[in-house]
Amino acid sequence: MKIYQIDSSARKKGSTSRALAKKLLDKIKKPEDEVVYRDLDDEMLFVSGLTESGMKIPESERTEQHKKMFELSDKLVLELKESDVIIISVPIYNFGPPATLKAWSDLAARVKETFKYNEDGSRVGLLQDKQVYLVITSGGTKINSKEDFLTPWLIHVLNFFGIKKIDIIAADQMALDYEKSIKEAEEQINKIS
Repeated sequence: MKIYQIDSSARKKGSTSRALAKKLLDKIKKPEDEVVYRDLDDEMLFVSGLTESGMKIPESERTEQHKKMFELSDKLVLELKESDVIIISVPIYNFGPPATLKAWSDLAARVKETFKYNEDGSRVGLLQDKQVYLVITSGGTKINSKEDFLTPWLIHVLNFFGIKKIDIIAADQMALDYEKSIKEAEEQINKIS
């Protein structure tokens, strides 16, 4: 099995989302499993300078920045396609996703690679039969509350890619009771078989 772990916190040391994702990985990983790790804080580019919709720029018109953007996009798409299990750790920043996670989703959304359109205009996700674990942390925002714009957005993006098997491990409202939030998240991890 290939496990794809994605960390998106801007904080390297002391990140709760990163620490919980590591605990989850240690819980589910078997000795024969391969882990592909991506830290979005290390290498992320933002979509820019498009000449058409849908990540399309004719090769003859691509700048060096465009070439880097497409090279990274190709890597991200391949990592998604080749994975069986995906762990995404993400803190809620100001009610939504970190900018790097939004950039990741923009680069991973590639027509005929991660999704396609049928002749009738309907859309089909191409990354089916994958298990995703979302490790979501927040200081004050309650997960799945009306103030949480990250969780529904991220689930929608994954559904767009065809991914339906999604489990959430939440350590929310840590500013109110850190120990309780962590304990509940660890209990959720321990229940995963």
